Amino acid sequence: MNLRFVEAFYWAVTLKSVTRAAEKLFVTQSALSSRIAALEAELGVLLLDRRDKQFRLTTAGVRFQHHAERLLNLQRDIKAEFGSDAVRPMSLRLGVIESVLHSWLIPWLQALRREHPQLELALSVETTPVLVDQMRRGAVDLILTALPADGDGVRTQALAPMPMVFVGQTERHKRPRWTLPMLAEQEELLTFQRGSQPHVALLDLCRKQGVAAPRVHTISSISAMVQLVEEGFGVATLPQAAVQRLAERLPLRVLRCDAPLTPLPIHLSWRDDPGASAAGSVVDAVLAIEPRPVRAARISHRKIR
Repeated sequence: MNLRFVEAFYWAVTLKSVTRAAEKLFVTQSALSSRIAALEAELGVLLLDRRDKQFRLTTAGVRFQHHAERLLNLQRDIKAEFGSDAVRPMSLRLGVIESVLHSWLIPWLQALRREHPQLELALSVETTPVLVDQMRRGAVDLILTALPADGDGVRTQALAPMPMVFVGQTERHKRPRWTLPMLAEQEELLTFQRGSQPHVALLDLCRKQGVAAPRVHTISSISAMVQLVEEGFGVATLPQAAVQRLAERLPLRVLRCDAPLTPLPIHLSWRDDPGASAAGSVVDAVLAIEPRPVRAARISHRKIR
């Protein structure tokens, strides 16, 4: 039995779409359909009900689904035991939000590449809703986002949340301490896109502090936010770990405020691939270096160096 045909069937069932399965396996839709047809011919039964456009398994297809997963798991275990994966490229479709990109992602990728020299990376940097949708559609293998993904075959684990801080321009914001009403009155506030966790958390904090109708600009790009802060446009709410890295080359200053911001939750979501050990290996690598909250004492409130 050709395991490539089994793999084609498995992903079509898991993603509930021949088109998405073809994208996942980097083949054309016709090629994937041919593989499933060849598998059906070998088994002597129909696995997919093709009577209408809705994706549906036959009774035999439901029964074979479990066998397909067992076969692919066995294939993965054999490869791992005999080392056949060591000489093959490890392909990873990774999606992350900008907060992760600007904090610990690059050092982690460097460490992952040392462990897997054959790594072939397809990196997408998007907002959480976009990445969660891509995970549901099977367009990515693993994502790091502010919200967990859900769906058949998708697993999620919460990582350590990222502390958030108010960030200003080094020369413009020299005051040693700030209150939230003072910031809201004297500065325009910049945060992430409308409806995001940092945006909602900032508005909630303002309400609790009795700050009415603050001027809040919503921006999806950390790079754009940082440029606006540099030009004196306002004060941004950013992950503390990202500010550490950015302030090594930019005039950024963490503002000591009496109202702490809610940390940004980070979730690791991935889809198990029974035919390959790559996803499991990468998940283990992420969890092994799970970032911990940065101590405030490590941040200079004059300028981070």
